[in-house]
Amino acid sequence: MTMDAVNRRSFLKAIGTTGMISALPELAFAQPSSSLIHEVAAPAQDADALPKHPIKFAVCGMSHDHIYGMVGAIQRGGGILVAFKGEEPEKVAAFAKRFPEAKRVNSDEEILNDPSIQLVLSSTIASHRAPLGVRVMQHGKDFLSDKPGITTLEQLADVRKTIAETKRIYGIMYSERLEVKGAVKAGELVHAGAIGRVIQTINIAPHQVEQPRRPGQEYNGGASSRPDWFWEPELYGGILCDIGSHQVDQFLYYTGSTEAEVVASQIANIQHPQHPRFQDFGDMMLRGDRGFGYVRLDWFTPDALGTWGDGRLFILGTEGYIEVRKYTNVAVSKSGNNLFLVNKTEQRYIDCNNVTLPFGPLFVADIVNRTHIAQDQAQCLLAAELVIKAQLKATMVHLKS
Repeated sequence: MTMDAVNRRSFLKAIGTTGMISALPELAFAQPSSSLIHEVAAPAQDADALPKHPIKFAVCGMSHDHIYGMVGAIQRGGGILVAFKGEEPEKVAAFAKRFPEAKRVNSDEEILNDPSIQLVLSSTIASHRAPLGVRVMQHGKDFLSDKPGITTLEQLADVRKTIAETKRIYGIMYSERLEVKGAVKAGELVHAGAIGRVIQTINIAPHQVEQPRRPGQEYNGGASSRPDWFWEPELYGGILCDIGSHQVDQFLYYTGSTEAEVVASQIANIQHPQHPRFQDFGDMMLRGDRGFGYVRLDWFTPDALGTWGDGRLFILGTEGYIEVRKYTNVAVSKSGNNLFLVNKTEQRYIDCNNVTLPFGPLFVADIVNRTHIAQDQAQCLLAAELVIKAQLKATMVHLKS
């Protein structure tokens, strides 16, 4: 007989049947449990298929290391990187080392005037991205910007006007949905009706100002010291416009909202007095025509986490809910892409690390076919509009020490 069995027998003798029912009412009267499912999501059936559309693309500006993920996505879609131009010597040297096959050029014009280049990517200083994108589209090329892709309402008007005039694509890489496998799987489940109609999204999005150096993370955004423009709202857009753009994109996508407004927003600088104009905390509440949203943002990820942020996505539906632990599973596993789903019939844990990321191939196909399958253009720009408005109306809060 095992020690567990002895302990259970002693426990039952000590309290008696009546005592057990009294002490453990949930156990005595529990309903039959729903099914518990642990699974590993499979890659797409065509995950190993060769890209269908080889296009030539270039990079103009690499001020943020997000450019590496952007290039990787387009290469997965068949894109061929042929040229690049950057401003910061250390960024240019690192990029040239990573992509020796690409030609370094000395001016944007060399790229803009090359008729063989169909697409331009940029992670230049945030406030410079939209003016560059307008020039790119006016030269007959499509554009993919790092987020935030637009930092003022005036820039947004220029982008919309140029899209209408040129019929070119202005994409924004909202990578926390487009390049996160757990978020991709969540979209599949939502669109399949797994939790009914979506009511609300909640995004918790902590970030880290400077990440401890770790092997394999040399090209992460915080793996090197932050540049001067990182601290200035006019240049990076402010916390709601910057890292909030990822989250508002998700709110629109999962709720299916095509119209939305910012109900309330606030910002603060809690811990960075040496940079008085920086914002290290912010949140906002959103209301769309098909759902609600709440977003919390901060720059307070502690070093012990082991990654840049414990990003969480919660999707509430009429028939259930989804949680995605995007980048880690705290104190359980360092692996990200953990999806949890509960509905009327089952509780599911899905390891999403084998999910195929569709954005790159779909975006390249959009460039060739003149479609908007990878990213809806109106939704892309609505997300940008909402975060700019949230930033403009935000209350600056000063907490007492």
